[in-house]
Amino acid sequence: MPFTLRGDDACQPTTPTPIPNPYWVAFSPAVAHLIKIEIGEDGLPKNGDWLEVLAGNQLEVGSVDFSTPISTAYSGHQFGVWAGQLGDGRAILLGDINGLEIQLKGAGKTLYSRMGDGRAVLRSSIREFLCSEAMHALGIPTSRALAVVGSKQAIRRETLETAAVCSRTAPSFIRIGHFEHFASTQNIVRLKELADLLIARFYPECTIDPDPYLSLFKAISTRNAKLVAKWQSVGFCHGVLNSDNISALGLTIDYGPFGFLDQFEIDHICNHSDQGGRYAYHRQPQVMHWNMACLASAMLPLLELDHSSEESQSLLRTAMEDFPLVYAKEWQHLFRSKLGLQLEQEDDIQLIERLLQAMHDSKIDYTNFFRSLSKIKKDTLPSYILQRNDFIDRENIDRWFTDYINRLQSEIIDDDSRRDLMNRINPKYILRNHLAQAAIEKAQQDDFSEVTTLFKILSNPFAEQEGFEAYSNPPPLMMQKIAVSCSS
Repeated sequence: MPFTLRGDDACQPTTPTPIPNPYWVAFSPAVAHLIKIEIGEDGLPKNGDWLEVLAGNQLEVGSVDFSTPISTAYSGHQFGVWAGQLGDGRAILLGDINGLEIQLKGAGKTLYSRMGDGRAVLRSSIREFLCSEAMHALGIPTSRALAVVGSKQAIRRETLETAAVCSRTAPSFIRIGHFEHFASTQNIVRLKELADLLIARFYPECTIDPDPYLSLFKAISTRNAKLVAKWQSVGFCHGVLNSDNISALGLTIDYGPFGFLDQFEIDHICNHSDQGGRYAYHRQPQVMHWNMACLASAMLPLLELDHSSEESQSLLRTAMEDFPLVYAKEWQHLFRSKLGLQLEQEDDIQLIERLLQAMHDSKIDYTNFFRSLSKIKKDTLPSYILQRNDFIDRENIDRWFTDYINRLQSEIIDDDSRRDLMNRINPKYILRNHLAQAAIEKAQQDDFSEVTTLFKILSNPFAEQEGFEAYSNPPPLMMQKIAVSCSS
């Protein structure tokens, strides 16, 4: 869907800045298929001009014409503080194909780059490419990554690095910050156009509601409540949940200092720039709820078109109360499924919370532990469960395993069927930081084979994948504390 709002208050025409001597670093044939790019036997586009287009060096390829690229204006709260106007500082929207917007991230300066250079580096581009596609394979709503194109052009970050452009797609990159932008400038006409655009293209069910803008708010809030529950279920930490990084479609977008949990720490912080831990793992649901409050404030003028100010505020406050209920329901469903529980019983939540506390106390590997639970059978004796040896408080975890096995015995489903279902929700492979770092270091030496290998593995995270078992291992001791910053 093209971003159809035009005018200086909404966007600016922005031509990508070319990079010298571009080359392929990574490419996703699956995403290429979505936008009708014909692929050759080498897994790359048959039309070589796509390399130049995705590098930002030209705007036409075959019959595709990206002659009107733009960058969009938005505002937002960063680390809980109003930051004013922001915008696409290093993202340029080329256009859309087959209902998907195509963005270049790192293709040069825009009007909204402020003090930045508008460029991305190889390191961050590889991370976004791999994680976007990994999240999709995990069944989590996300933007998709089409390709990474590299160049030897030097880029200064903490150190001197090389340039890269990551091309990504989504039905729309409209975010909460777009609403905040027009609300902050009191541009109600634009605010209404934005809401009407979203309703017409993505939330048509809101048109039959007598209060369509309230219905739109509820729909956006519901999607994001379910999204953050899914993040929690796989141990994903976004890292920078600023309001301008939150999708109006409930997608995971803006991959920067993200990270998956290795050892389970409820208060894990994946972004070393987040010194106060605002975006720690356990705070993500609360922060997403806070971001919905930002959206509610921005959408207030729309409700005031049909209601008094007092009534509009009351309606939005009531709608805000749905978020924790939607989140809790989704979270409970997901964690029951991770434990192989099909039925709902009152004590299930206590069972889940006891386990998470024990995992936190003993710093248990999050992904591997949940994956291993599928091996437990209804007649297993707790003393025979190997996983108990990883816990510091053996008596406590034995009590938990005893209660868990008793709970399994109340289920109708047999052990084999339950194992299959559990292995479809508990992945074996995630994008661990040490794996990404190993691929990045090889890529910085012009060896992209590890990027390709990781991409292949992460595209099928629930399968055993014989020969690649080492990719499911926890990080070695010296790689457990890899620091990731906002420049990532």
